[in-house]
Amino acid sequence: MKTKKHFKLTSETKINWNGVTLYRIEAIIDFYIIKKGDKGGWVEKKDNLSGNAWVYGNARVYGNARVYGNAWVSGDARVYGDALVSGDALVSGDARVYGNARVSGDVRVYGNAWVSGDVRVYGNAWVYGDALVSGNAWVSGDARVYGDALVSGDARVYGDARVYGNARVSGDVRVYGNAWVSGDVRVYGDEWKKSPLQIQGTRSFINECKKGYLRIGCIELSFEAWRERAEEIGKKNGYSKLEIKEYQLYIDLAIELSKLTGNKTE
Repeated sequence: MKTKKHFKLTSETKINWNGVTLYRIEAIIDFYIIKKGDKGGWVEKKDNLSGNAWVYGNARVYGNARVYGNAWVSGDARVYGDALVSGDALVSGDARVYGNARVSGDVRVYGNAWVSGDVRVYGNAWVYGDALVSGNAWVSGDARVYGDALVSGDARVYGDARVYGNARVSGDVRVYGNAWVSGDVRVYGDEWKKSPLQIQGTRSFINECKKGYLRIGCIELSFEAWRERAEEIGKKNGYSKLEIKEYQLYIDLAIELSKLTGNKTE
């Protein structure tokens, strides 16, 4: 059974960047705060919009993308490709949702955030700022991904987890519970119910990128390899004696904390 249309395509058009003609929409019934005759944003065809969904301002929905349920797209946002936006989701600002992405529930995607690929964002999750969620990643629950953060691969971020700053979460990693991943952290694997070790040192950021491994600057080694080679690597990279000692203390701290949390490395 087809849902009765709540809008029509007007004669006002614009040519999209890819040469596709878009049509401004106009409400033909009253619903929510929308009144009959109100003009909306832009769609390529009627199938792009259904239910009580609406497109505002300069927002655009095109390709095989569908916005339905009570979802709204506003600002300069773009929803395209085979993307689906549904439920009470809101896509706004300069956000982009495209590819095979699925955005549903009470999700908010806004700012300059991009959601692409086979991504799933659902529940009460928010993706905003300059964040990018791509690949097969899932963001759900009350999770927040923001700032310049990147979540990609098969990563899962859920619960009350936060990924932000310049953080990179990728691969088959799970970040959940109350775990926060921030700053210049790189997390590649394993499950993190609590925040991984993250320290801003005097020279480089240091973090536990996967269980039993530390990333200092752009170098990733096991705990024990760092313990053995810290002085050598520090000298090679121009660290002072005091800075080398500082990072040796961080390495020892990481090893001791791993024992306390049950993640023993020896």
